[in-house]
Amino acid sequence: MTDPISDMLTRIRNGVSAKHTRVDLPASKLKVEIAKILQDEGYIQGFRMVEEAPDKPGRHARQMIRLFLKYGPHGEKVISGIERISRPGRRVYLGVEDVPHVLGGLGTNILTTSRGVMTGRAAKKAGVGGEVLCNVW
Repeated sequence: MTDPISDMLTRIRNGVSAKHTRVDLPASKLKVEIAKILQDEGYIQGFRMVEEAPDKPGRHARQMIRLFLKYGPHGEKVISGIERISRPGRRVYLGVEDVPHVLGGLGTNILTTSRGVMTGRAAKKAGVGGEVLCNVW
């Protein structure tokens, strides 16, 4: 797999469109940070780390992130769109003054900066720019 972050976003997008209650994905530190931001911003109910049992003898158990998706009171989607911006083939870096608003401030962009993974609003407040990972609305 060349782009694990795109895989994560695609699994979330597919899970929301299929009205699943949870989505499992392979764990990494960056994915955990993205999941924390999605939880803090109210896009998912929560997440936890789980161990997947080995499928064959002799293999090790894999760490997985289990995301619990969130829906409105009548089953409407909380995440109506999720889009990868910076890809391995085309990295997108922005300075603090160039960080855009998503849907006029209704959405959230997730950046990786020198001070860690944070939302666009937090990056502007901290006065840092960075690589734009994705937009969520």
